[in-house]
Amino acid sequence: MLDDARPSAEAASTPGTVGRVAGVFVSFEGIDRSGKTTQARMLVDALGSEAVPVREPGGTPLGERVRDVIKDPQTEIGPHAEALLFAAARAELCRQVIRPALEAGRVVVSDRFLDSSLAYQGDARGLGVEEVLEMNRWATEGLVPDLTIYLAVDPADAARRSGEADRFEDEGLLLQERVRDAYERLVEAEPSRFRRVDGSLPPDAVHAEVLALVGAARAAAV
Repeated sequence: MLDDARPSAEAASTPGTVGRVAGVFVSFEGIDRSGKTTQARMLVDALGSEAVPVREPGGTPLGERVRDVIKDPQTEIGPHAEALLFAAARAELCRQVIRPALEAGRVVVSDRFLDSSLAYQGDARGLGVEEVLEMNRWATEGLVPDLTIYLAVDPADAARRSGEADRFEDEGLLLQERVRDAYERLVEAEPSRFRRVDGSLPPDAVHAEVLALVGAARAAAV
């Protein structure tokens, strides 16, 4: 599925699309319990006042309400509604938080962004990567990260890690395997933006690699 969408998806998600801004936008992606939240937090701590942390869905009043609904194991949501809810929360996050921070020259550190929707709803849920991409391109007004760090972890190993349970994790290993495969195709399709990092390494070792990648991205943006 991703192979068919690859040429247009790559063109649509070129860093800096629609008004290049002063700051640097870094996102973390991966399956559930791959270490995204931990690494995003460590990066924010390392950058100090230069960093603006955000999470998806969340970061705005609407986004946090959407997060409560989407992650509730007791809430039944169809794949189309799920994708639309993520896009709505993402639109507000871009408008209220991410774009102003980038225009101020800050480093935005996002725990997930549009690639999560491509992997989960577009591919694993079967809605179509190109369709979900087009919707999110409209919602974000073309904004994509300068650098996306994909934390690669075996789904079975990730499932044994401690973490917050939610509706996605409750669907079991099969969903995480489909999402892992989707991410691998996204990384292969867009090597200029994605950097694959071994998420099974100790957190400090992963953090050191993340710092080097972010340093290079910031240097390239100057």
